[in-house]
Amino acid sequence: MGKLKDILSPFTAWGGVIKDPVTIKNPIGRPAAPRYRGFHKNEVDVCIGCGSCEAICENEAIDLVPVEGIKAKDGDSGLRPMVDYGRCCWCALCVDVCTTGSLTLSDEYTWVSENADEFRYIPGLDKKDWDKNENGWKKPEPNYEFYSLDRVKMPELHAQERGQSFIEFITGYSKQQAELEADRCVECGICTSACPAHMGIPEYIKAIRNNDLEEGLRILYETNPLPEICGRICTHKCESVCTMGHKGDPISIRWLKRYIADQNPSEKYKEILNAENLVDNGKKIAIIGAGPAGLSTAYYLKLMGYQCTIFEKLPEAGGMMRYGIPEYRLPYDQIDKDVNYILSLGVEIKYNVNIGTDITLEDLGKDFDAVFAGTGLHLGRSTRVPGSDNKNVYFATDLLREISLGQEVPLTEKIVVIGGGNVAMDITRSLARLQNIKYGKVDILATCLESEDIMPADREEVVEAREELAIVDPGWGPKEIETENEKIKGLHVVKCLSVFDENKAFNPKFDEENKKFFVADMIVESIGQGMDLSYLSDEFKENLRFSNRGRIEVDDYFQSGIDWLFVGGDIIQGSDVIHGIANGHKAAIGIDNFLMKK
Repeated sequence: MGKLKDILSPFTAWGGVIKDPVTIKNPIGRPAAPRYRGFHKNEVDVCIGCGSCEAICENEAIDLVPVEGIKAKDGDSGLRPMVDYGRCCWCALCVDVCTTGSLTLSDEYTWVSENADEFRYIPGLDKKDWDKNENGWKKPEPNYEFYSLDRVKMPELHAQERGQSFIEFITGYSKQQAELEADRCVECGICTSACPAHMGIPEYIKAIRNNDLEEGLRILYETNPLPEICGRICTHKCESVCTMGHKGDPISIRWLKRYIADQNPSEKYKEILNAENLVDNGKKIAIIGAGPAGLSTAYYLKLMGYQCTIFEKLPEAGGMMRYGIPEYRLPYDQIDKDVNYILSLGVEIKYNVNIGTDITLEDLGKDFDAVFAGTGLHLGRSTRVPGSDNKNVYFATDLLREISLGQEVPLTEKIVVIGGGNVAMDITRSLARLQNIKYGKVDILATCLESEDIMPADREEVVEAREELAIVDPGWGPKEIETENEKIKGLHVVKCLSVFDENKAFNPKFDEENKKFFVADMIVESIGQGMDLSYLSDEFKENLRFSNRGRIEVDDYFQSGIDWLFVGGDIIQGSDVIHGIANGHKAAIGIDNFLMKK
């Protein structure tokens, strides 16, 4: 009987031919439930094209595509999701994972068309009737997140422990902490485009999750040969665009980089990085300055087979990384770990050599196939207000260098620092420590033109300075340093109303009636840094092009108007370690192209 039923079953289906279909073209009057998973909506101005929705879709129903009128920029890929309803299963995982909350589902379920291509569309750009529907599926709130919104707190010494010491106060992640923080990454890659060196950030974070720290180190060195240094003092622009920052804390990208570098012993670097048998192409490169740009250039040129000699004015390598950043932020042994690996590859550094006096740039041009100059910004800039020529007015750059060299620096009981950048915070915190050690108290104040919300210093630097008992009072413009019998009495300031004009040009405005007086017997100026190009002869300068700001003009690969001279780092793009590293890498490619006629 069962077999007969199986044979007849296909024919019974014909009984439905004369019946009306249940599906109707326009099911008017049948509203969906308020949280029904209908067709997609997207706030394109909120969306950043991170691709989290595309990555999570098992059915490959979402593609990130370029759209007219939306350009890529830091923190925004310029792409937007296109949905294919031939593949979508309305699981809503794309909505649940969306880091900005821009992607939602309407409660609309009716869409009739005879053109199948219409069912592939870009929500928010291809206008639909349901765009204004309030109902539909949104990420449930609160506490409905695939990833933790809070970053793993970095362990550090308490302000009282670090106040009388220059030992490193950031102690680093443990294995468990690093893996927990790495688990928060959605691997979108928005950070990579914002990084000046375009580091493979999602890839090295993934290596932490996979507990493959040797692979992590290989990824770091593809674009950055100073990971111990950058893992501590990088300005971490990548974190400012991290997609997780739209809902919670951005990933601690800098600290994860440090974790990888810390866990790999230096004696294994050559083996891990496969750098034990480098070839030599017989060509020689001279590099002026052992700062981040010079070291990066030397590293990547050495991998290409060039003999590299660095000429350094100071007793040790590192440039402003060693002589402009306090040891409590960047310990010297960690600088040495990065530098010593580069030296182990065969790069040579000649210390205490002053280009222009000990050896001329012309001589380098004759003795080497190409020259790279990355001489940094070692000169301080003055406010030039009345009294700034007093002998007790100092530049922050000079004092930081003297501290690094172990020299005794001027110190008084009441100090005012003029400036609101990271260098200003570094000298403020350094002098606060020295005051604490010598006098048992801290009496130092930092002031600047900018209001606190636009201070150029990293926020953490300002917070940590205050924790260490320094006073930070922003929003004031220096007018005069008052002196009496050549001794400083203090600093007169007026309220700064704005720093930039409507064209974003530096043009501060003041309220001259709103005044303050900061008592001090020592003033430190930290309003910017200048370049020393004294090693360039007049003849050389005639063959170079200079910008309106006095910087040497170079091409995309940092080649100057003199074909064998390449210039990069702080003197080209401003003071930033990661920019210097990126400059050096690209300059190395440019030098190779130039010499190999590529």
